[in-house]
Amino acid sequence: MAIWNIDAAHTNVGFSVKHMMVSKVRGNFTNFEGTIEGDPEDLTSAKVQFKIKVESINTSNEDRDNHLRSADFFDAETYPDITFTSTIIEKKDDNEYDVTGDLTIKGVTKPVTLEAEFEGKGVNPWGQEVAGFTVEGKLSRKEFGLTWNQALETGGVLVGDEIKLIIELEANPAQ
Repeated sequence: MAIWNIDAAHTNVGFSVKHMMVSKVRGNFTNFEGTIEGDPEDLTSAKVQFKIKVESINTSNEDRDNHLRSADFFDAETYPDITFTSTIIEKKDDNEYDVTGDLTIKGVTKPVTLEAEFEGKGVNPWGQEVAGFTVEGKLSRKEFGLTWNQALETGGVLVGDEIKLIIELEANPAQ
């Protein structure tokens, strides 16, 4: 089977979460690696692995990023990586898949299902083949031990539980 490496220069691992019950904070991780072992045009027999360095979290606010790295949230010193390994990939439509796998955050592993859309294949200006995907999903941060929060005087909480993931991914065949 062919191995495709995630091209970090052309991939964005993003997320959003409700803030103060009324707005959203968006961020991304800038240090990650991953592989797709199989045919990107038919993921049903592929194996996907992904590793994210927690230290690379970026919400465009240094104080918030440092708080997210602390033991209140990710505890990056103790748990430096977030990992995902696919277990089942099911085709939903021509270019759409449900990718189920084991997600590990802060030492807690849970099965999650992400929606993946194959965006197509092409050849870049340097003659290298590329494949693109959009991956989306939702998860509960509390299920992974990310429970820090603060009650608001007006009711509700500072940080929402639901995390929305959106990954725009490009991969190249391993050389």
